[in-house]
Amino acid sequence: MRSHDRYTEVFLEMLQRASTQLPDDVVAALRRGRDLEEDGSLAQKALDTILMNVDLAREQTAPICQDTGTPVVWVHHPVGVSTRLIENSMIEAVQRATARQYLRPNAVHTLTGKNTGTGSGAGIPSLHFQEWDHPEVEVRLILKGGGSENVGSQHKLPDNRLGAGRDLEGVRRVVLDALVQAQGKGCAPGTLGICIGGDRVSGYEESKRQLLRRLEDTNPIPELARLEERIFREGNELGIGPMGFGGKTTLLGVKIGTLDRLPACYFVTISYMCWAGRRAGVSISEGGDVTWLS
Repeated sequence: MRSHDRYTEVFLEMLQRASTQLPDDVVAALRRGRDLEEDGSLAQKALDTILMNVDLAREQTAPICQDTGTPVVWVHHPVGVSTRLIENSMIEAVQRATARQYLRPNAVHTLTGKNTGTGSGAGIPSLHFQEWDHPEVEVRLILKGGGSENVGSQHKLPDNRLGAGRDLEGVRRVVLDALVQAQGKGCAPGTLGICIGGDRVSGYEESKRQLLRRLEDTNPIPELARLEERIFREGNELGIGPMGFGGKTTLLGVKIGTLDRLPACYFVTISYMCWAGRRAGVSISEGGDVTWLS
């Protein structure tokens, strides 16, 4: 099998998995949230419906959500691997996944409003490449829905309205304010991917890359681990709840990364992932062996 064909087939399966099978850590977090809610409450009923939907999607190999989102893809590759080949393979896989209805035809020409019909278009899928010293190609992706994308935000510190300075306390304040402003929109309960620093472009990319992390992992930077835990706890104390119905489960997770910044700038960028925290990953060896990643 040619390299292009091999990559396309693997990417097609990866897109199918991401669209139809919610990761086990996300399902476990939804179940924990369901058990925390009051019996018979709207919050518990919402989470029951979500969990039933997750089971049906897996059983029927059907999309978890009608908005299958934008495929955002990170590729690590060794020297000598053609990034153009990988990009073309991913575009073809998106088109084939759309034709098979694993993905919705989501790409719309911005000026004409016409749907491309293929699920692909300018900037869709969104790919990010990085060369590394390992022989295998590693590909990870998230499917980022439009509703959750609408409630993402970027803030510059200091923020006098919130009394937020250029420090981690200021970060905490703007993140919790952004969560309050969302008020259940974006299909709560959600996961927050956050980048402290960077510029307006790199901040958004890094905040989305944080959404590749498993929910139960611990940030290796102690002060960020403490901040993640505090925002998670305080966010769930806001009472917004699933779909904004009220309750104890507003957040499933908080993941924070940092980038260096210019002296004049201190950005805090927040990417909100809906309860359907769809992600998938694969490692492809030099010989073509495939290992699926969680």
